Amino acid sequence: MKKYVAELFGTMFLVLLACGSAVLAGAGSSSIGVLGIGLCFGLVLVCLCYAIGNVSGCHVNPAVSFAMLISGKMNVKDFCGYVVAQLIGAAIGGGLLYWLANSGAGYAFGGETTASGANLAANVLQPGATQGMALLTEVLLTMFFVFIILGATDAKRGFGNFAGLAIGLALGLVNIVGIPVDNCSVNPARSFGPALWSAGDAWGDFWIMVVGPLAGAALAVVLYRLAVTCCCEDKCEK
Repeated sequence: MKKYVAELFGTMFLVLLACGSAVLAGAGSSSIGVLGIGLCFGLVLVCLCYAIGNVSGCHVNPAVSFAMLISGKMNVKDFCGYVVAQLIGAAIGGGLLYWLANSGAGYAFGGETTASGANLAANVLQPGATQGMALLTEVLLTMFFVFIILGATDAKRGFGNFAGLAIGLALGLVNIVGIPVDNCSVNPARSFGPALWSAGDAWGDFWIMVVGPLAGAALAVVLYRLAVTCCCEDKCEK
């Protein structure tokens, strides 16, 4: 239960702070821009890695939990518990962000959120981007992100105490690349929470933010086994 609670609160803070950077400071004269938003996502995850990493592993992402499941590092029971906790945490985080953004009538936030209800950094395709482009982006960026996680947390070849830094940097990097396409997800829970509280068609492209990250996570597991684990084992045997 401690692991599930940690995942709930971790995902809640990820949505509240990271998506909050896009909602509250992502536009306007004081905009932090794509680089600032990507950096915020990365910094939040670094902090969470060191706060709850020793409790739950700090997945805060169903795609990461899925990768751990198919790589044999997690059982089905824990996987289901993690995903439920992550979705609940994302919903709470999205609700807190909605309440915060709408608590000051007439206050001009840096982002697009207004009291009438707007997109709380939910994932929608940017102008000119197609669904195929967004799906491919989610697959490739999640594959890279999960690949870094697998390497950083590898019991034999991992980064030890520096794993959180590598993982946070990876999330920041993929957001900088992916935000111009579809606001970047690589995390179904991160898309689910804001969509619950967003006005308009926040669900039209949600399937991309589920299929893409899960497929990317599965490919990352295969790639890591082929490119790292197998090669290293062959060298050790020789």
